[in-house]
Amino acid sequence: MTGQQRVLLITALLFMAVLSSAIMTVYSKHQSRKLFVELQELKHQVDALNTEWGQLQLEQSAWSGHGRIEQVARERLSMVMPSAEEVVFIKP
Repeated sequence: MTGQQRVLLITALLFMAVLSSAIMTVYSKHQSRKLFVELQELKHQVDALNTEWGQLQLEQSAWSGHGRIEQVARERLSMVMPSAEEVVFIKP
């Protein structure tokens, strides 16, 4: 192998190394951007789920309030508040 062929071979190998490095850099940047977009979408989903969770907690507190329970007891179970004479206290 002559000196000129050796230089050509080294140049070709270096060119291939630089080219493959450039391609991997572009691919890596593309993957990074793709994952960043996915991360942003997941953050939006988390925000939406947190909002829904807060609304469900408010709804639960509204349905389990004393007034609501008393209303359901009166309407569905025909329960009434006992008068003072009907209340009996038991001492231990």
